[in-house]
Amino acid sequence: MKRIDERDTMFARMNYKKGTKEYNDYYSRNKDKEKIDDDIRNRPEICGEGTATYDEINSPIASSNFKFLADIMKYSEGDINPNRVEIDSEVMSKRIKGLTKHYGAVKVGITKMEDYHYYSHRGRHENVYGEEVQPKHPYGIVFAVEMDKGMINRSPQVSEVIETSRAYVEAAIIGMQISYYIRELGYDARNHMDANYLVVAPLMARDAGIGDIGRNGILITKDYGSRVRLGVVTTELPLITDSKEDFGLEEFCRICKRCVRTCPGKAIPSGDKEEIDGINRWQIKQEDCYKMWRSLGTDCGICISSCPFSQGIEAETIESIKNDKEKIDQVLKEHDKKHGIRPYIKKPPKWLE
Repeated sequence: MKRIDERDTMFARMNYKKGTKEYNDYYSRNKDKEKIDDDIRNRPEICGEGTATYDEINSPIASSNFKFLADIMKYSEGDINPNRVEIDSEVMSKRIKGLTKHYGAVKVGITKMEDYHYYSHRGRHENVYGEEVQPKHPYGIVFAVEMDKGMINRSPQVSEVIETSRAYVEAAIIGMQISYYIRELGYDARNHMDANYLVVAPLMARDAGIGDIGRNGILITKDYGSRVRLGVVTTELPLITDSKEDFGLEEFCRICKRCVRTCPGKAIPSGDKEEIDGINRWQIKQEDCYKMWRSLGTDCGICISSCPFSQGIEAETIESIKNDKEKIDQVLKEHDKKHGIRPYIKKPPKWLE
């Protein structure tokens, strides 16, 4: 699988300012993206004044979370205790998983690091722009933090971005705790967190058995749907790896299309998977998606709440509907009967009123 270049992601592209070497380099190689990126870049910032959801009291709750994340990302790497503790891989894997859940994660898995798990080049920040990412660690610990259903079902209101930013903070802190612990044992470890990833977290999460990637381009878990944010710690600590889990998501997404129906940016493909870079997959139009974020003032979240898995499907039902079109149709009918076009709570929680 071809490695993804972080410079091509919207979060990186939005940081390129006209006249800088990063801007000139990127758009000299991607002239077709310059016009649309300039248009989006000129729009108000997420959580910023001028967006549809802006509130001078509530919007800064989310923006302050992202500023906090920016302040702590320098601690993603650190010194390693020279006195290495000899460990048993099976015991250590159990210990790491239990500790990660104790710290607040709802799901955790371990994967062997593959070349395609890493970005090919960095692009998010000026000081590392264009740096080639060198695969370093043989193991990756991937975990999921749950986002509150009620907050996500208020998408795309400010409640949604408050919750997503809170989950990013929680994932970052858990990753810090785990990486610091591993380094204290005498083994190298790196926390990959918001705005400071060297890896593509959803691909790692899929390979670690946490979930699968859906039509909307993000990870979907059996238990929480897309209502999760991911954290990653890569390490040299020898661990026991987990396997992918096929719970029938591809066929479910092929039939469901609730995210397509409700996406305000029409960014999610409605057809079958297509071969992209040698892999059959669905690929969203990230420019159309992110453009809506900058108009709404939040990271939208409508596709997350629209996913039936995000609203909860019982374990025995998931097992019974696997690749069974008639049973999938029945689940979708029941979902629509309960939620209508999509789950939506109009009023903010009382503490935000």
